[in-house]
Amino acid sequence: MSVRERAAEVAGQVRDPEMPMLTLADLGVLRGVEVEPDAVVVSITPTYTGCPAMATMRDDLVHRLNDAGFPHVEVRVVLDPPWTSDWISERGRAALREAGLSPPGPAARPAGPVMLTLGPPRPAPPCPRCGSAATRLTSEFGATACKALYRCTDCLEPFEHVKEI
Repeated sequence: MSVRERAAEVAGQVRDPEMPMLTLADLGVLRGVEVEPDAVVVSITPTYTGCPAMATMRDDLVHRLNDAGFPHVEVRVVLDPPWTSDWISERGRAALREAGLSPPGPAARPAGPVMLTLGPPRPAPPCPRCGSAATRLTSEFGATACKALYRCTDCLEPFEHVKEI
């Protein structure tokens, strides 16, 4: 295994601080790992502009790579292209479901500027606990900016849904 492959393996195991059932790789924010002559350079993309978890992600990457024998680590933030929930891996989507969170559907992000419209609301996600389609939005704002709160009207359980972005 090359030095870059080993560094990428270590970086790929770092967990998201807000959704620890996901690695940064499964969340899709880990964009790349390169080895330069004087440092390992890790590129990450925030899920939201101003995401408060970015500093923790950076610190966790640096600590894990330092502990694995990489003394010099640089973390770069890459904003283009912007992150989309479509980048969450299938393994990550399964981990969200197993943790009782509803994974996002397709983001369907158009190319170019996004027009603000007040069209029909997006369809409610199915309940991750019982699978029922009978769910309703409780709050557009969950514990983090990337999640909304729903309740299943069949099993009556509340759940968080990771928003499509």
